[in-house]
Amino acid sequence: MPVATSRVAIASAAFVVLAASSSGALAQKKYDTGATDTEIKIGNIMPYSGPASAYGIIGRTEAAYFKKINAEGGINGRKINFISYDDAYSPPKAVEQARKLVESDEVLLIFNSLGTPSNSAIHKYMNSKKVPQLFVATGATKWNDPNNFPWTMGWQPNYQSETQIYAKYLLKNKPDAKIAVLYQNDDYGKDYLKGLKDGLGAKAATMIIAEESYETTEPTIDSHIVKLKSTGADVFVNITTPKFAAQAIKKIAEIEWKPLHFLNNVSNSIGSVIKPAGYQNAQEIISAAYLKDVTDPQWANDAAMKTFLDFMTKDFPDGDKLDSGTLVGYGVAQTLVQVLKQCGDYLTRENVMKQAASLKDFRTEVLLPGIKINTSPTDFAPVSQLQLERFKGEKWELFGDVISADAGG
Repeated sequence: MPVATSRVAIASAAFVVLAASSSGALAQKKYDTGATDTEIKIGNIMPYSGPASAYGIIGRTEAAYFKKINAEGGINGRKINFISYDDAYSPPKAVEQARKLVESDEVLLIFNSLGTPSNSAIHKYMNSKKVPQLFVATGATKWNDPNNFPWTMGWQPNYQSETQIYAKYLLKNKPDAKIAVLYQNDDYGKDYLKGLKDGLGAKAATMIIAEESYETTEPTIDSHIVKLKSTGADVFVNITTPKFAAQAIKKIAEIEWKPLHFLNNVSNSIGSVIKPAGYQNAQEIISAAYLKDVTDPQWANDAAMKTFLDFMTKDFPDGDKLDSGTLVGYGVAQTLVQVLKQCGDYLTRENVMKQAASLKDFRTEVLLPGIKINTSPTDFAPVSQLQLERFKGEKWELFGDVISADAGG
């Protein structure tokens, strides 16, 4: 064999060996704490008790969905071990539960922990530990900050964009509005308020004539509602969690105040807010949606909605189909399953975040048509579109176009 040919043959053989060893390395499984050949440990923190206990339905829906996934064989052959703790919507308790999940239970990640105050309390801890704080159940804008907090990602549309959409509606349809705002005195409430002011721009100073804040420890917000009515406001922006949202709707009817009422998305559940407050008291309230509504007849023959309802009947029969929390839990759980599928056998915390930041036009079955989930290394806001809706009869009716939050409402 000529020398040149011999060298080529040796080089080719070396390349084949190298390629084989490289593909072998790529095929190897890689795990961080919380993942094995048979299991993926997922942590979760929910207010199953306390002033925001209405949101506990989200965690229960997720548990039912993961149980369904496990019964079908799990994700890439691995079963989900879903460990969910109650923090009673208390930031100190959330810190305690996060430490327990990370340091004692040794979960791979904490998923969909609920509440702006609770997530704010564990924000720095999760990032210092380099444990994913993934798809948090709060719309605060600060979760979309991959440069400073690369281990934290939101899921739902952000609060500021939602109230900017309301502001845009008011500027167009009621430019002389006298606005009264009730908001929860924490990061969640202040984020929504900032969005409203930013959306109104220079007119905010004259259009907003009253601002009232409340504490979650207050048993009732009735006195705040009476005070806001006395200002002569003809628009009411209701930035409250479910318990207080239902109180506000009831009290407004009781004192015969008839403002144009905007209700934040996180409290527009028919099951946990509207029904307890009384359908007759909620007529013409405006909110915003990104998920389909079980009561909307346009989804009666929708294949995706049928799949969701089948899940509720077979896998979560105790769940209230009218509670939008079930839709949230179902949709966000489906998104996590997609991320874990994309991880394959490379179940490291770093790869979980990499795959979460690589979602392209992903849709869960419960998102409104036209809304898709997209993320990137510089965009940690998976759902960024909303559509306005108005309450009529016993259901929400969508109106207008799907609006991208990226455009600031």
